[in-house]
Amino acid sequence: MKTPPKHIVAAGALVYNADGEVLLIDSPWRGWEFPGGQIEEGEDIISGLVREVFEESGVKIEVGPMVGLYSNISKGVVITTYLADYLSGELTTSAESLQVKWCDPEQSRRDVTHPAVSARLEDLLVYNGTVIYRAYTIDPYRVITEHRG
Repeated sequence: MKTPPKHIVAAGALVYNADGEVLLIDSPWRGWEFPGGQIEEGEDIISGLVREVFEESGVKIEVGPMVGLYSNISKGVVITTYLADYLSGELTTSAESLQVKWCDPEQSRRDVTHPAVSARLEDLLVYNGTVIYRAYTIDPYRVITEHRG
């Protein structure tokens, strides 16, 4: 009998404040990126995303539309991304965020350099109501398939 696959589920959010700035964290592993992380077993994705954003940045959010679904087939990770609005909180660092900042969306494009994270960021910045699915490998980053609709 074949063993069922085991995937990690993760979620990330591009959080906007009232000034139109976006929230970025400086990850010790990937550099600047939007906040998010692994969803714990038994946790729903939205609650896990709210928890992860707060843990990494000190910010409470209201989750908006889902923008993308991604498969990192190199690592068996399935990632969902959402737009979100800032509700409250003070920027706070953690073990997963060396720095936390609000910045102009154009600056975020320059700051986020990890190829897979940068591609997801771009999807979030240009979201037009159509959800994207992308499967990719890393090291090197290579898109295997992409679907919009």
